[in-house]
Amino acid sequence: MFDRAVEVLQTTFGFHQFRPPQDEVVDTLLRGEDALVVMPTGGGKSLCYQLPAIVRPGVGVVISPLIALMQDQVNALGQAGVRSSYINSTLSFDEMRSVEQALMAGELDLLYIAPERLIQARTQELLAQIPIALFAIDEAHCVSQWGHDFRKDYLSLSLLHERFPNVPRIALTATADARTRDEISTRLALQNARQFLSSFDRPNIQYRITLKENARQQLLRFILTEHADAAGVVYCLSRKKVEETAAWLKAQGLKALPYHAGMPAEVRKENQTRFLRDEQIIIVATIAFGMGIDKPDVRFVAHLDLPKSIEAYYQETGRAGRDGLPATAWMAYGLQDVIMLRQMMANSQANSQFQQQEQQKLEAMLGLCEITSCRRHALLHYFGEDGAEKCGNCDNCLNPPEVWDASQAAQKALSTIYRTGQRFGATHLIDVLLGKKNAKVEQFGHQQLSTFGIGKELDNNQWRSVFRQLMARAYIQLDVDGHGSFQLAEKCRPLLRGESTVFLRKEKRETRATRKKSSGSFHLSTPNKQLWEQLRTRRKTLAEKEGVPPYVIFHDATLMEMIELQPKTLADLSQINGIGSARLEKYGDEFLALLNSHQVSPENLNEEEKPSQLTPTEHESFALFQSGMPMDSICQQRNITEGTLYRHLITAIELGLIPAKDVIELADEEITKIQDIIETHREANGFIKLKTVYENLDMAYSYEQLRCIKAEMNSNTHSKS
Repeated sequence: MFDRAVEVLQTTFGFHQFRPPQDEVVDTLLRGEDALVVMPTGGGKSLCYQLPAIVRPGVGVVISPLIALMQDQVNALGQAGVRSSYINSTLSFDEMRSVEQALMAGELDLLYIAPERLIQARTQELLAQIPIALFAIDEAHCVSQWGHDFRKDYLSLSLLHERFPNVPRIALTATADARTRDEISTRLALQNARQFLSSFDRPNIQYRITLKENARQQLLRFILTEHADAAGVVYCLSRKKVEETAAWLKAQGLKALPYHAGMPAEVRKENQTRFLRDEQIIIVATIAFGMGIDKPDVRFVAHLDLPKSIEAYYQETGRAGRDGLPATAWMAYGLQDVIMLRQMMANSQANSQFQQQEQQKLEAMLGLCEITSCRRHALLHYFGEDGAEKCGNCDNCLNPPEVWDASQAAQKALSTIYRTGQRFGATHLIDVLLGKKNAKVEQFGHQQLSTFGIGKELDNNQWRSVFRQLMARAYIQLDVDGHGSFQLAEKCRPLLRGESTVFLRKEKRETRATRKKSSGSFHLSTPNKQLWEQLRTRRKTLAEKEGVPPYVIFHDATLMEMIELQPKTLADLSQINGIGSARLEKYGDEFLALLNSHQVSPENLNEEEKPSQLTPTEHESFALFQSGMPMDSICQQRNITEGTLYRHLITAIELGLIPAKDVIELADEEITKIQDIIETHREANGFIKLKTVYENLDMAYSYEQLRCIKAEMNSNTHSKS
């Protein structure tokens, strides 16, 4: 059956090969065994159960918590020619009967259903009458009572093991530490399931946390500078802030929509649909938005408020860059975030054990914000994974922060807290330190204190940074009543007495910038940028006609590969990742006509052809390659395909950072022969059809090898000009 699964992977889904450990997961289910899969967003979890469901006899039943995810998956499967449907509350009685009839007739490969409907007696009776290929429990972390996405209905899913003991089950999630994995195994009766743990690393996401000053203006600068005209998600803690931020962004000329649980259901649905189908919508939301959203081309996720845990942060930022192309996780963070979450913890009515767990998670989140070393390394370490000490794609690696000996400043701050009676918050304490004789200072006689005016070497923002970092490191704490006043923690005593030191990070100010078009992830020449826009426009027209999001037609990565390979026939087009037989038949002629009609203008051919520098994600691949790591190991460590790695290294070749022969490992005489063939088939306008070169070399060399040599020839041409 595994050979059949490989055939379906290639012909139906249009992928040439599995990404580890997809092949092992598929094989496990085909053999009738259970599996627990922890795989990052964008890692290809869906294929792990879709392929076995198609190949095994019967229907694959997928338990999904969100209606939007069901509809998205069914739309995408329909485009690939896979028979699938869903049962949820959006269906009319007649539509429900139609699905049930198709199910009974064996006309479905996959059925998506919500957990609350699955456990109903009527659904159980229906499923008992048909052959079932497997049960797939998506978003399995929802079973964890310690998690932020806990759903009570998931606790009943152990009945699948009891009612259908011979049907293989697979539980999947993107986020699960060891504790959560144990809880999933226990509650879903998967103790004997084979576990597959992929790397938590999302190398295409750049993590950045900046000092919060004027958060809205900072957010606007970030979007206009780096991701203008791109889709993104902005998270806020409160519903009020969601609506205010969305309205403000809209007033600045951006397409921004709000989303939170307090909105009418029809408005939420409309805004979510617009976000999925429009390529330039920014959704401003609470944590009610996101789980199960399958939009692959979200270029950024921004946080205007601090998430409560690293799990929440990882899950929310993971909604960016599902297509594997560069994306940004940006957050503005300040003292007020720390105070607000500390107050929420202090006022929580939960039991002491839960409060302790939440407190530990908050401490870890604060640690990630304040760390001066690699953020990705810290993030992976939290999930029990060892990564490189420096990732090369977070703010601390790209622009290492300076630290300073803040021991004396900390002593002044702690002493001021003590001398004012541990009754005041940051604003009043800073006024005392700066020697400001305002009404409140004089009301309490604090101008008479020995610490009055002893902190003039720092400004207001610098003192706020000191207090924030002291709180994050647990030298100070909030009063138990939650009024925002600071108290000394036991940990501060050695520091206050001068028996220990503390080093804090120096804050860096963001620079202002002007609006730029989102550059995406590839270096494109001017004519290819024009073709890129034409392909996207055609895709959007088809998507609107069919009532589906554009990415359901083709992902961005598929369009980019069309530009790279310049296919001339349907056979050429079928070799591109993401184009299976159904999509080829449905859209092949139309996209092929557009590609063949595209003319490269000679005067524009060399314009912007050579990239100016490596992107952060390209740099990380290049650094690992230079360290001597084998290419397959780089792909596995970074969770990228071999094609993506070649693209990264080809950019390095074009920049003259490495010779092509280091990548392709061919003899000099072979490289010379290939260069001669390439020159022979260079057209008058300088354009090279690699397919013609490939065929003239009797298909003895891969396209990747040819692209590497072509890149080096381009590099030499640029260096001479």
